[in-house]
Amino acid sequence: MKALIHVLLGLLIVFLAYATVQSIVKPIEFQKEQQKRYAETIQRLKDIRTAQGAIKEVTGDYTASFDTLIEFVKNGQFSIVRKVGEIPEDLLGKITEKEAIQKGMIIRDTTKVSVLDSLFPSNYKIDSLRYIPYSGGREFTLKKGTIETASKLKVKVFEASAPSKYILKDLDEQEIINLNDGLDYKGLKVGSVTEVNNGAGNWE
Repeated sequence: MKALIHVLLGLLIVFLAYATVQSIVKPIEFQKEQQKRYAETIQRLKDIRTAQGAIKEVTGDYTASFDTLIEFVKNGQFSIVRKVGEIPEDLLGKITEKEAIQKGMIIRDTTKVSVLDSLFPSNYKIDSLRYIPYSGGREFTLKKGTIETASKLKVKVFEASAPSKYILKDLDEQEIINLNDGLDYKGLKVGSVTEVNNGAGNWE
């Protein structure tokens, strides 16, 4: 009987030791994985912001469609105006640049450059732009809108967001709840369709 009690006590001690270690290790492992996933998701959101900035520069507006955004990055072009020549020193201050262009002293050459090649690294997988990393194929939510400021100025805005439950898919649910406690948005997002924030991310 005493031998059985000793065995049971030994097992209990082992279990309690294991539980104690796990209570320390699990949050550390969660935090490490969470930081890795958030870093990759933030980079993807920054890439979306870059693409949205490009499409607005060319078309005058953002888009709420990843199909449109990705197609634009793949095939869109920027117009780059290059100035060749300059006003001679003896004419500086005597004629304007416009007049110098009319006289052929300065030539403005417009060339087209690829949006994809200009803004993203070589071999960038632009088709993956829509997907939240580690989510199993879930897409970012993409929105656009117009906000009227107090001075009656109408500002074009966009928002791309990913809830933490998708970013942290298959991780400990209680740890995710703890991470989100007190947050206005339980995840990561860039831009806003409810306020003018110049495309800022909620991690910045």
